[in-house]
Amino acid sequence: MIEGDEFWMREAIKAALDAEKLDEVPIGACLIDERGAILAIGGNRTITDNDPTAHAEILVLREAAAKIGNYRLLGTTLYTTIEPCAMCAGALVNARVKRLVYGAADERFGAVETVFRICDSPLLNHQIEISAGVLAAECRELMQNFFRNKRRNSKSDTFIDYAT
Repeated sequence: MIEGDEFWMREAIKAALDAEKLDEVPIGACLIDERGAILAIGGNRTITDNDPTAHAEILVLREAAAKIGNYRLLGTTLYTTIEPCAMCAGALVNARVKRLVYGAADERFGAVETVFRICDSPLLNHQIEISAGVLAAECRELMQNFFRNKRRNSKSDTFIDYAT
């Protein structure tokens, strides 16, 4: 862990809490440049935007690329509360993000270390430095509480808890 990782992860957690207020799965992300300046911050908006690609990581990459005028986000570090999925991990590689810091592992869909190893695969043209487990307990608790409340408030038996 590098100095400042917990600070930036707390910013990602705030974005996750904002997403939860929209009844989105509480995942947040933020991207900083090599000087430590924030380029973008956001949370999941798949339901709000009716967009299956509106994951926190993707939204942050889009915003930062637009801000700097380049899809290559060289020298950047992305903080995200949950281990990225295959779509997000692939986007991080394509954006040439230097470093990824995530909170809790995703046992079902994690594509960084848990299920797949997309971000540091030697088969790809770019590998990302990975730091896992930063404020993992807090990040995991956000997800567990969200899905626990969903199950409790569900009026039907058709709700599927993808977080467990």
